[in-house]
Amino acid sequence: MRATRSSDVAVIGAGVLGCLIAREILVAAPGASVTVLDRDLVAGGATRRSAGLHFPRGTTPVVRAMASESQRYYSELAVKYPELPIHQLPMTVVAPESAEPRLREVYLPEANLRHLDDVPQVVARLPEGMGAWSGDGCQYADVPALTQALAAELRPSVEFREGVTVTGLDTDGDQVRLTLGTGDTLTAARVVLATGPWIADPAWRHLVEPLGARVKKVVALHVEQPPSDADGVVVFQDEDAFLLPYRYRGHWLFSYTCLEWDVDPDTVPSGLSTANRAQAREVLGHYAPQLVDHCVSGRVFCDAYSPDGAPLVRPLTDDKRLVFAGAASGSGYRLAPAIAAEAVRLLSAQPFSR
Repeated sequence: MRATRSSDVAVIGAGVLGCLIAREILVAAPGASVTVLDRDLVAGGATRRSAGLHFPRGTTPVVRAMASESQRYYSELAVKYPELPIHQLPMTVVAPESAEPRLREVYLPEANLRHLDDVPQVVARLPEGMGAWSGDGCQYADVPALTQALAAELRPSVEFREGVTVTGLDTDGDQVRLTLGTGDTLTAARVVLATGPWIADPAWRHLVEPLGARVKKVVALHVEQPPSDADGVVVFQDEDAFLLPYRYRGHWLFSYTCLEWDVDPDTVPSGLSTANRAQAREVLGHYAPQLVDHCVSGRVFCDAYSPDGAPLVRPLTDDKRLVFAGAASGSGYRLAPAIAAEAVRLLSAQPFSR
C-alpha cells in the first residue's frame, strides 16, 4: 500500500554529515519533525570507509574557519560523551624545511607547531631538505561507529528510512515532494542533500551539476603492522598523504592522493588495483620503506570534491527550500560539524515548521 507522509525537514543521506545535520536541526528547532533517508544503511557509503582523521589545518580562510569550528564541536562532544570512539593522538608534519612559514599559515594556531630534531620511529628516513614539526589538536574516530551512535541518540526524535531510494524531487509549490523507491511519497518544507559522492543521481543531478563538483577515487592502504599506544599520525604535507595508527583496528592506514576523476560511486572497484597499490607504495617508500612490504590490503571508494577545495553548502532553489551540503574534498568527517551548522543556518532563513 502506497503512503504519503509529511515532514518539516528531510535529509537525504545518513552518513556522518546527514546525521549531524539532523542533530543540529533539532538543536535549532526542537519541535521540528525530521526524516533522514538513505539508499543504504546508516553510516554506509563514504562514511563506512572514512579514515576519520581530524587535524587542525586549512589551505584557505574558509576551510581554516570550518576546521576550527569542527574541532571545538568534536572536543565538546567527546567531553559530553566520553564513550564515543573519538581518540586524541600526537601529530607530526613532514615538509620541506623551507615550507615552515607556509605551514604556520595553513595550520591553525591551536596546532602549536614545534620544529623537531628527531622524527617518529615509523619514519625511517627524511629525504634531504625535509624537516618535521610536532603539533596538537589531532584526533581520529571510528566514523561508522560514531555515526551509528549519533543515529541511536536521534532515533526517538527523528524518523530514519534506511534502504529507501529517493527516485524523484519535485520542488514546485510550497512543499518539496520526494518520490521514493518503495512507491511511497514524502513531502517536506525543507530538504537537505547530504549525499556524499552520489551527486549525479538522476533525481537531483540537474540541480547539483551547476555547482561544479566532481567525484574522485579515494585509496588508502592497510599496513599490516601493529602500532604502539605512543604512535601518532604522520602527515606528509607536500604529498597530501598521511600515515595513521589505527589502534582500534590493530594496523596502520596510509592514505595517499589518487588522481582518478569522474568515477561512479556505484561502479568504482571495491578492491585495490595494481596501479593504486604501486602508487601508494612508491610515496610511502620515500619515508618508511620498511612498511612497504606490509601493504597487502586496503580500501577504495570515492568522494565529491568542490572546484576550490572548500565544502559546498548552497541553496539549490531560490526559496532555499532545497539545500546541498557536501563536496568536502576528502574532509567530510573533519569538517562535518561546520558543514552541518552552515546548512542549518541556511535552512533557518525561514521557520522550520510548516
